Amino acid sequence: MRIVVTGRHGQVAQALRERAAGSTTEIILLARPEIDLTRPNEIEATLVDLKPDAIVNAAAYTAVDQAESAPELAYTINAEGAAAVARAAAKLGAPIVQLSTDYVFDGSSDQPYREDAPTGPLGVYGASKLAGERAVADAARDYAVLRTSWVYAPFGKNFVRTMLALARQRDEVRVVCDQIGAPTSALDIADGVLGVVRNLLAQPARSDLRGIFHMTAEGTATWAEFAEAIFSASRAAGGPSAKVIPIPTNEYPTPARRPANSRLDTSALAAAHGIRLPHWRHSLRPCIERLLAQDAN
Repeated sequence: MRIVVTGRHGQVAQALRERAAGSTTEIILLARPEIDLTRPNEIEATLVDLKPDAIVNAAAYTAVDQAESAPELAYTINAEGAAAVARAAAKLGAPIVQLSTDYVFDGSSDQPYREDAPTGPLGVYGASKLAGERAVADAARDYAVLRTSWVYAPFGKNFVRTMLALARQRDEVRVVCDQIGAPTSALDIADGVLGVVRNLLAQPARSDLRGIFHMTAEGTATWAEFAEAIFSASRAAGGPSAKVIPIPTNEYPTPARRPANSRLDTSALAAAHGIRLPHWRHSLRPCIERLLAQDAN
């Protein structure tokens, strides 16, 4: 199985390469200069030439706050770029997996969001990712959109690495306590993506395997609770820790608004694809141990 993955330097792309290592699955990671989502007109030819069995579009403009002042760039990458990748997949007759986000919702519900819940992005990033979902659905029939949330990994830029860095600099860290979601390991996402791709390839006639799915870790936490778990695991492994001071969102203003409720209902993915990701606490400790080992070298 040959899978082309856009966004070579991203957390999910790196995780896919790691998870597929030593298997019969070939992962081809692409980024600039081979492929540039800011130049959608050039994408299709590059992907078609590689003749993959499936494509995973993990590339995205993910700078949530910067997107507020750079909407054209966000939409070019997250919507027009996604559409170009999907057109290439359709031309190849290959399934495409499009990574998306909890930010397509406004977070006002008090329940976990189902796939068919009304969307309502609060900012440019979420709106551009929602536009990308729709563009993929318009361009390709053989697709799965996977919405996830609060991604972390032992590589790349993420909340876990930020907290560990802050703990080396200060004794206390102020963290938002009124936003709730599911911290999700990129390595677990990679396992889920590979499972979805296998299902799409093995069962091309099953329409229930196509469409939009929510794929996050089991369990939920506030950012403050997530930070406390990070420091607890780090402390147990001999790493840095700090005291968490919970604060409301209004005490940590940002250019882009964040959803207060980022919980996603993952039951549809389990029912159709037979995939459930582990609890976030299960995956956090090995991630932190790897990060601490990297810092020690």
